[in-house]
Amino acid sequence: MLAVVQRVSQAQVSIDNQVTAKIGPGFVILLGVVKTDTSQDLDYLVKKTSQLRILADKHNKMNLSLKDINGQVLVIPQFTLAANTKKGNRPSFVKAADPQTGKKYFQDFVNQLQATGLKVSTGKFASYMQVNLTNDGPVTIIINSKHK
Repeated sequence: MLAVVQRVSQAQVSIDNQVTAKIGPGFVILLGVVKTDTSQDLDYLVKKTSQLRILADKHNKMNLSLKDINGQVLVIPQFTLAANTKKGNRPSFVKAADPQTGKKYFQDFVNQLQATGLKVSTGKFASYMQVNLTNDGPVTIIINSKHK
């Protein structure tokens, strides 16, 4: 399972030119599910992202987690994170999970994040979305559950 975590001051996602979710300070998480993912990958990523200390404290040090600042999360499903660009110029997505599995893991990820007490908003699986955000820092962290 792959996650691109961006620290943001605000973010929103639109579908068909309508804002469907909006957050204040916190994280935008772009989530990609690959064929080989298991429940252990899911658990690892939920724990890692929910406890990630990349928010600034009063000394402007990356020392706080989402819970410390009552931060919000916007999770966007993004199968393109599983792209393979080794051969040619057109990415291959054969490593991405099939849509049914991807949707299940996406929803399980969201549910488990919510169970930690975080306020979580989402994009819509298998939809064309436009994501607007203000990356704070900028801070962007890539987490691959296979690289524990």
